Amino acid sequence: MTSSAVPGYEFGSPSLARSPVSLDDVATLRASLLLGDDDVAALRRAREILAPQTDAILDVWYGFVGDNPHLLAAFSRPDGEPDGDYLAAVRARFGQWILDTCDARYDQAWLDWQHEIALRHHRTKKNRTDGADAAVIVPFRHLVALTYPIFATLRPFLEQGGAEPADLDAMHQAWLKAVLLQVILWSRPYVHDEDF
Repeated sequence: MTSSAVPGYEFGSPSLARSPVSLDDVATLRASLLLGDDDVAALRRAREILAPQTDAILDVWYGFVGDNPHLLAAFSRPDGEPDGDYLAAVRARFGQWILDTCDARYDQAWLDWQHEIALRHHRTKKNRTDGADAAVIVPFRHLVALTYPIFATLRPFLEQGGAEPADLDAMHQAWLKAVLLQVILWSRPYVHDEDF
């Protein structure tokens, strides 16, 4: 799951901080989400369908962000103008994230990368990767709220694979579970240690 062609993409880098969340915690979260081996297999099938459509998926998602000033603010400079370079840099990593979500191995390298993504949404490291001068944090409420559009808007792309209805539903539900797991992990910097 490495992609050196994507600037700022550091999955598997030994320089990443170790996640404060344990692999046992990930296992219990997966159990709570009912994210099992069948879901992992469904995600692998979904990857084959989604990989050639990544740009089109991002067009939908970026259109949604661009149409909502409160979301676009995360990519905007203090003068309120969107930072096009920042949007483009994040878009490349967002495309890789689609593939990573389908390929996840749920191991320590994956967990450490989730922690890095969390820090990059939080004031801890927001803007640093790209040297951006944008909002200093993605508000927690939007991190959670975006789970739904990221889930709902993916179905038409999965439908392009021609899967039987039951398999289509399995892939779509697996995607939701995988995204929820990541959003939970990304919430870690926003939540007090004893409350996470």
